[in-house]
Amino acid sequence: MSTKAAGPAPEVSALDLAALLCSRVCHDVISPVGAVVNGVEVLEDKDAADMREVALDLIAKSARQASARLQFTRLAFGAAGSVGARLDLGDAEQVVRGMIEDERTRVDWQLPRELLPKNRVKLLLNLVLLATTTIPRGGAIVVNPVGAGDAMGFRLVSTGVSARIPQGIEALIGGATPEGGLDAHVVQPYYAGMLARECAMAVGFVQDGDTVTLTAA
Repeated sequence: MSTKAAGPAPEVSALDLAALLCSRVCHDVISPVGAVVNGVEVLEDKDAADMREVALDLIAKSARQASARLQFTRLAFGAAGSVGARLDLGDAEQVVRGMIEDERTRVDWQLPRELLPKNRVKLLLNLVLLATTTIPRGGAIVVNPVGAGDAMGFRLVSTGVSARIPQGIEALIGGATPEGGLDAHVVQPYYAGMLARECAMAVGFVQDGDTVTLTAA
């Protein structure tokens, strides 16, 4: 992914940013929703009666997955309350586990259960998404606090085979844009950078072998 040199964040209209984030949400949920539709079609096919149990299992699994992704994106990208609202880190943990944990990826959540300013929690959720991109083959993500209270920062340590810092991600967080412009594939790290600046926090990556540490403080 080719990006311009990091510098002052370019102007992105509110309409364009909203459209790109909507596209990102749709991308996250379209696959499980499509699987639900496929399962329903199998149930409606009288010639596929032997596939009924498989279809029901597919529908149940995909519906749970779609629900988990919507709950996560509602907090990570949505309004999630009024301006100045505070969000519960316990709720953040719940949506992270529903979205991220599976047979390949485990989350070790070490944050206390308390209320933090909305944008700080939204940043945390977006950092979790960034952490998953550092371990493309799965692994473990440990989420730790840096400091305490309203000034709390976060340290996410991702460990897995073939761990790496995705190319261009640091520039995107810094406010640079790809040569072809922002699209739904890169808007999430760009948005995470916007949240970090809003919270007056700096985001950094360090790699050591199969471990990548992502810090926002």
